[in-house]
Amino acid sequence: MAKTIFQRIIDREIPARIEHEDERCIVIHDIQPQAPVHLLIVPKKLVARVDGAEPGDAALLGHLLLTAATVAKKLKLTGGYRLVINNGPDASESVPHLHVHLLAQRQMGWPPG
Repeated sequence: MAKTIFQRIIDREIPARIEHEDERCIVIHDIQPQAPVHLLIVPKKLVARVDGAEPGDAALLGHLLLTAATVAKKLKLTGGYRLVINNGPDASESVPHLHVHLLAQRQMGWPPG
């Protein structure tokens, strides 16, 4: 199976603007931002999507959310931010590699979508 674009970024085969990286995940700037701040928190372990996660992935999933909060604090996103996870084609998932979108610095509508 071919590597996802995120695996290629993690392996440094494709350049990306990296905001944060640790042993479990990488945080990159989205190349098609939907807000002034649009980051992707991507696990280094390939998990295709939330409904493909297993009980053993619980700590990793929690780490992604805690990393989002850490990066938001670093960027001083005091006005708030939105976290989004798309799961499947009907949710506009375009890469089959779980990732969390962090969007900020614009007013978000409700309901989303």
